[in-house]
Amino acid sequence: MSPVARRSLLAASLGASLTPARAAWSQTSPRAGGPVRIIVPFPPGGSVDTLARLLQAGLQQALGTSIVIENRSGAGGAIGAAAAARAAPDGQTILFVFDSFAVAPALLPDAGYDARRDFAPIMLLGTAPMLVTTPKSRPWTSFAGVIEAARARPETITYGTIGNGSLAHLTMTQIQQATGIRLTHVPYRGGGPLSTAAAGGEVDLPMATHAGLGGQVGQSVRPIAQTGRQRSALFPDVPTLAESGVPGLDARAWWGALAPAGTPPAALERFHAALASAMAAPEVRARLGNSLGIDPVASAPDEFGRFLETQIEQWGAVVRQHNIRAD
Repeated sequence: MSPVARRSLLAASLGASLTPARAAWSQTSPRAGGPVRIIVPFPPGGSVDTLARLLQAGLQQALGTSIVIENRSGAGGAIGAAAAARAAPDGQTILFVFDSFAVAPALLPDAGYDARRDFAPIMLLGTAPMLVTTPKSRPWTSFAGVIEAARARPETITYGTIGNGSLAHLTMTQIQQATGIRLTHVPYRGGGPLSTAAAGGEVDLPMATHAGLGGQVGQSVRPIAQTGRQRSALFPDVPTLAESGVPGLDARAWWGALAPAGTPPAALERFHAALASAMAAPEVRARLGNSLGIDPVASAPDEFGRFLETQIEQWGAVVRQHNIRAD
């Protein structure tokens, strides 16, 4: 059975079990019928916040209780993650994370939490390739053209990301190592400022997911490469890095849900079932794929745990090798 078919079967089977899951909620929750808090460790309007609010109604329906979204931003997501790690493991606090969560152990050793020890994985919600884009005023129509120009004029071409140590920063660091080119990094403080910079043509190569670029793709900027192993269904005409002369890289942004370590298994299973139901809604899947450019995954908890471990090791190695700092 294909991974897509397995995920569809999982969502269907979990959706069928929502009635007993809702009953179990009132039996095991210490505050029966009390609200569930989703901590979003980023400001409103970002991709994590957008995803949480997109799933909010479906989660409320599945669980039969209120879902409160709490934005606790700062330190690249570390402040909100630390707050979630300290929360009571009672099934009523959930943390939504972005790929920066896997980089934090190497980038922020004093973040106030242990990414492996302090959390229980619930679900890998989805993934998305990042897009290397360029303002329409720039001359490049392919990443191969950028490589050629960068070799001719080292450190004169700029690329923008959502910050030091972000997945885009680490990926572009690997690209430079693989090709021998030297670009100049311009870090912004999040997706909003990067999107504004992209619209204004401030940098030569804005780099983020489609969601992170805030609707600028096809408007003020054109995509010239994508960072996934395969082409995105949303951008079938945009070549991968491997097709652009940079083989061996597969760097996808991702979104996931975690709970404080020690949360009862029944509560984790219950929230996983509710997430699967919310993710399976046709309107949600359409918004994810068509508007946000996110490929839904809806993984099992153990699959997410293995994925997270791989991401922590992979990107931590890049941070250490290149001595990358948060600021």
